[in-house]
Amino acid sequence: MITGMQIRAARAAIRWTAETLAINADVGIQTVKRFESEDGVPASRNGTLDSVQGALEAGGIEFIGSPGHQPGIRLK
Repeated sequence: MITGMQIRAARAAIRWTAETLAINADVGIQTVKRFESEDGVPASRNGTLDSVQGALEAGGIEFIGSPGHQPGIRLK
């Protein structure tokens, strides 16, 4: 699981707009904005958060740590 902070940081690191992430993850832009507004793990339905994570990983992000212990990102 990833946190809203990690999503914000990942998107900034690869210079994607919220719209670009939404398109690549096949989710709505409001979903991206809602996820990013959370500091912890955002509530999501059936794989939506996984889709966002997968899109960011395909874009060159590696998620490190865990939601409860030093969550972060790094470029692959």
